[in-house]
Amino acid sequence: MNAKKKLDLVIWGATGFTGQLVCEYIARSYDSKDLNWTIAGRDETKLSKLKKRLDIKNSIIIGNSNDISSLEKICAVTKVICSTVGPYAIYGTELIHACIKMKTNYCDISGETQWIRKIIDTFHDKAKKQKIKIVNSCGFDSIPSDIGVYFCQSNYFKENGKYTNAINMRVAGTKGGFSGGTYNSLTNVIHEASVNKSVRETLNNPYGLNPVNEQSGPDTKDLRSVVYDKEAKSWIAPFIMAGINTKIVRRSNALLNYKYGKSFLYSEALLVGDGILGKIIGYLSLIPIFMVIQKKGSIIKRIVDLFVPKAGQGPSKKQRENGFFNLKFYFNNGQKKYIAKVTGDMDPGYGSTSKMLAECAICLALDDTLNENYGVITPSVAFEKNILERLQNNAGLKFSMKKI
Repeated sequence: MNAKKKLDLVIWGATGFTGQLVCEYIARSYDSKDLNWTIAGRDETKLSKLKKRLDIKNSIIIGNSNDISSLEKICAVTKVICSTVGPYAIYGTELIHACIKMKTNYCDISGETQWIRKIIDTFHDKAKKQKIKIVNSCGFDSIPSDIGVYFCQSNYFKENGKYTNAINMRVAGTKGGFSGGTYNSLTNVIHEASVNKSVRETLNNPYGLNPVNEQSGPDTKDLRSVVYDKEAKSWIAPFIMAGINTKIVRRSNALLNYKYGKSFLYSEALLVGDGILGKIIGYLSLIPIFMVIQKKGSIIKRIVDLFVPKAGQGPSKKQRENGFFNLKFYFNNGQKKYIAKVTGDMDPGYGSTSKMLAECAICLALDDTLNENYGVITPSVAFEKNILERLQNNAGLKFSMKKI
């Protein structure tokens, strides 16, 4: 860390839907004496109102996603910048560039696989050389998956003296809303894939985020149909976040020099129940996925656009607080079977995501026991046990494991 920098942390895009949730969490959870932070964005009026509402001590900072000089000025005064400004493929690249130049650590909640691939190719070696951490996917995608696997493997190793060679994550339940920002990001990913062959290749490759020349392995494409899972004793269906989560987990393994083995297998799917009813529910779950992933400008897409929230909109406070997520991880050692659970106490996309992102940012800013893994890296590689402890102590996540 650069001790000469004035601030510990800046929240970039603070007046957006998720940005405000992150700021509200920090303001109520951390004393300004312990965390020296402020907010930044392009709208001075909105920032001033947020500063006053949350009683933020430091001055606001004005910048623009397309103005590299303004971004460099922000990065020059802070150890860490936490970005909530998406779609990242449109608004995020110059900020990474500024972080590299000014030696500022960075985290975000991007689930945009094609953009993360671009950031890896452009900035990984530079960030590594500068000894800074650029950490993507610090929200529901992909903290529960990536830290969940880290938790499973760490505990499995303690008991067995080795790592398991396969983990299957199954979504047992979620409840939450959808925001305009998330929808816009997903729409942009689909649009880029429709016009760019290399983007399609990255999205379709299970190892699309692995280091160059290491983008192959035994895992196949994410589930695209409804099948019966004997291990979970349930029908399973495609999980829309699997496309980013599985790639993040595989990149973690690669960055750790294949700690879990080059033959390590990982999958994600949605549990929909057993019997004929479970199978029917599985097929019904494909309908919203089909509708959301349609190409921009298509008739179905235009209809969907009428009903989803607009940019800056999202679930209400009551909806966020009444939400939850419950993920199950199945694995074994040949004789014993294990199941781990990762749960969250608020809706996954906003209530829990805002807390996860905030804790990752604070971990970067304040934890002086962090490892020396640098570059464009994943949450588990960047934070290891530090974030696992923070998530359990502060962010309402629970991790547990038992034999079955």
